[in-house]
Amino acid sequence: MKRLLLSAVCFLAVIIINAQSLEDIINNYTVANKLDRISEFKTIKITARTSMMGMDMPMEIWMKNPNKIKTVTSFNGQDIIQAFDGEKGFMINPMTGSNNAVEMTSEQIKDVARNNIFQNYMVNYLKNGKLALEGEDNVNGKPAFKVKADLDGTNKAYMYIDKSTFLLLKTVADLNQGGMAVTVESFPTDYTETSGIFLPMKTTTTASGMEIVTTFTKVEVDIPIEDSVFKIK
Repeated sequence: MKRLLLSAVCFLAVIIINAQSLEDIINNYTVANKLDRISEFKTIKITARTSMMGMDMPMEIWMKNPNKIKTVTSFNGQDIIQAFDGEKGFMINPMTGSNNAVEMTSEQIKDVARNNIFQNYMVNYLKNGKLALEGEDNVNGKPAFKVKADLDGTNKAYMYIDKSTFLLLKTVADLNQGGMAVTVESFPTDYTETSGIFLPMKTTTTASGMEIVTTFTKVEVDIPIEDSVFKIK
């Protein structure tokens, strides 16, 4: 009986220690990426370019505190637009053969919203019990914490956080897109601070054998952005 009680106590102690360790990791991650100060800002605009298969596609991202976001990617002279105004999301994709705005599904909105710097999703996932610490790993020679995130009950992602800097070294997302399983790996690099906003200026992503490189070329903070920017008429 005593052995059973001791084992139960040890088991509970391990759970508590792991929970505290995970919370500490996310807290340090938040501070290292200056996300604890993000509420001080009103708007962020990012000018970027995405390179894939020998093509360069200009991109702009507008964000307004707390949850508005819009992305515009130019391809062959046409704009692919995704916008969320805090309540509804719309998409215009000429690649589908139409320039009409289509209302996004809840899952599509979640995908777009995860790119919003004003939303610290790591903390939100922690609060909702959707994060789990799964030990440690090595990313390009750097020791990293391996944190698993339950994105929506079906899709999951793994975040590899540098043990010394608490910056994100790598993400691996296992997604189900249209009934097909897809693994997406991303490596954020070139972390730079601009007016108090701390971002990886380059992200290299691989999916289905394709490499996509996104480079931020300009970051603007607290410039005037009207709410109408996030609405598609």
